[in-house]
Amino acid sequence: MCVIASASGNVFAFFWRRDLEIIQPGLPFDGSEAARRICPRGHGLGLDGIFLLDVPKKNKPWVIEHWDADGSRSFCSNGTRAATALLPDEFQGLLEVCSTDETVMLDRRGADVGLRLPQGQGFSLMDAPDNMPFPAVYAWTGTPQLVLNVPDVDAMDMSSYGPPLRFHPELPFGANVSVLQVLSPGSAKIRTWERGVEAETLSCGQGAAAAAAWLAEQAGIKRWNIQPKGIDALCLDVGELQNRHWSELWLSGPVRILGSITLGPSLECKTKTTVSPEKGIHDK
Repeated sequence: MCVIASASGNVFAFFWRRDLEIIQPGLPFDGSEAARRICPRGHGLGLDGIFLLDVPKKNKPWVIEHWDADGSRSFCSNGTRAATALLPDEFQGLLEVCSTDETVMLDRRGADVGLRLPQGQGFSLMDAPDNMPFPAVYAWTGTPQLVLNVPDVDAMDMSSYGPPLRFHPELPFGANVSVLQVLSPGSAKIRTWERGVEAETLSCGQGAAAAAAWLAEQAGIKRWNIQPKGIDALCLDVGELQNRHWSELWLSGPVRILGSITLGPSLECKTKTTVSPEKGIHDK
């Protein structure tokens, strides 16, 4: 059994660690394999990723983990926001979270949830590689982001435009590739080709956050409403930006529980086979 929840058009499956320990006591959850089985379009559910959630504890960061559709483990901002939809109503206001090793803050206000992006050393805007086809910026938000300011996002063929830049040789970790169009002061549209999914998704929270920080640097406007391809616009607030390093960079928008499902046999998560010198081969 897993819960399906969404944020800004991105849809994820969520598993509670406590439930898995009841079903398969003593067996570690293989999130990478589970994501490769559950997520892909066609033979899976067409999801952007999966999450494993620990039960929140008082006075401690809430620990959650995310895997992309291709099985890679990565920080995901929209999915982290969507995870709050599974929390009891008593969890309102600020909540510290360790999301796939990144420290973030959540601000839950009913169905609207804000996330403060990781901040500190290394989290910043940087120069994009040379010879970009449009004005561009690179950013590290917990994952790599390449954002290009284009005349018309709707005219872009992301399936041909995104992959070469996503694997740009000067970007050692690759990048999510977002194309941005400013509509008016404080308003913009964005589309994203995402690594890990290796397709255009309906939204990329970190891509929108990087875009907002870049726009704040260029135009001095610190609040942006950015419309991704999904139905819900994202609200971005850039608290401070000094020497291209941000602080209090918040991403906000609604989250939803879409339902819960029981996985069929073809999607059931298998455990790793290991060799023990004492007991031979057995499943874990």
